[in-house]
Amino acid sequence: MKNQWMWCVFAALALGASGGAPAQQTGSEAEKAVLALENQWLQADKTNDADMAAAVLADKYVSTAQDGTVIGKTETVAQARARKYSSAEYEDVKARGYGDTVVVTGGYRGKGTDSGKPFVEHLRWTDTWVRMPGGKWQCVATQYTEIKG
Repeated sequence: MKNQWMWCVFAALALGASGGAPAQQTGSEAEKAVLALENQWLQADKTNDADMAAAVLADKYVSTAQDGTVIGKTETVAQARARKYSSAEYEDVKARGYGDTVVVTGGYRGKGTDSGKPFVEHLRWTDTWVRMPGGKWQCVATQYTEIKG
């Protein structure tokens, strides 16, 4: 089963030397804030820092894999801890704001090991972010699909 963690794959700061482009800056302040969090999530992958990624996930976060498997925040963070990335980058990231909700879509390419087994991924993902009471943005849902070829 593909790792639930990648969709989003969440995810988030600068992309650094990976050669990928950071999440695009679009429109509203809400969209810009959420794109910064997506980049933080990506940085968490690149530095193998599951705690950094956990900070952007809502307590009731759900991730839906391409096979229909649904897991929550605890399982997602546990899977992230089992992964070690040699590379991770986003592509074609777009944010669309709807008041206190922002939907982000994008592509992801990653390589590394998952519980010691090598993986290479190319995914298309959708993340849904909600501004929580108090104003903090958190990812509440992720869905991802493998891109073949």
